[in-house]
Amino acid sequence: MADDKAKVDELAGTEQPFVQHLVELRDRLIKIVIAIGIVGIVLALYPGPAALYDILAAPLIATLPKGATLIATSVISPFFIPLKILMMTAFLIALPVVLWQIWSFVAPGLYMHEKKLVLPLVISSTALFFIGVLFSYYFVFGQVFRFIQNFAPKSISATPDIEAYLDFVLNMFLAFGLAFEVPIVVIVLARMGMVTIQQLKDFRGYFVVLAFIIAAIVTPPDVVSQLALAIPMCLLYEIGIWAAQIFIKHTQAPVDPIEPT
Repeated sequence: MADDKAKVDELAGTEQPFVQHLVELRDRLIKIVIAIGIVGIVLALYPGPAALYDILAAPLIATLPKGATLIATSVISPFFIPLKILMMTAFLIALPVVLWQIWSFVAPGLYMHEKKLVLPLVISSTALFFIGVLFSYYFVFGQVFRFIQNFAPKSISATPDIEAYLDFVLNMFLAFGLAFEVPIVVIVLARMGMVTIQQLKDFRGYFVVLAFIIAAIVTPPDVVSQLALAIPMCLLYEIGIWAAQIFIKHTQAPVDPIEPT
């Protein structure tokens, strides 16, 4: 009799009415908004929006001539720009809560092997994005700004606009954050069967050229930032190939046993 028992679907009993899904989605969105709001209030109290901008501007200020500061060319910029940074910082700090709520919403509808695939990718992609942002802030910014100041004519007084600086920083954060997602892209392509591990290895030389082309497009026209983006991308590509082999091995769907006739 044991051999005649039907297999139990992993998702059996997890079906929910559509309205119940909407209610759960609403509740999780509320939790996300509350988490971001709490972090935003804490940051508003300490260190405050102005201090957050000072932290963001520190790599540039350190390279400017003594006594030089940034300027505001708009009347509302001194208020709006620090507030914008406050909201973005609150979202980034609360991002683990945001991702957990999203994961909790979709996880019941996934099979076990799919959970083994999605959860590690969500965690690792988030970590890699933060690493890319921190790498650009602590290493790239200082080198780029120092190169620009040394290259600029002595007759020019550097007084960057705070809004233009914010746009530059956000573009750099996005460029480096996405560039550090190279291992995730490699793993996903290999896991979906779109490319093989051997094809990824054969593509190494082409990827090096592609990495430098991307770096030349998305970074300022200086060799420091271009090298700082292209070289990590090449190293992360190699890490992605290594990780893809391990990932594929441990996230395959279980093979149904063949029952005897």
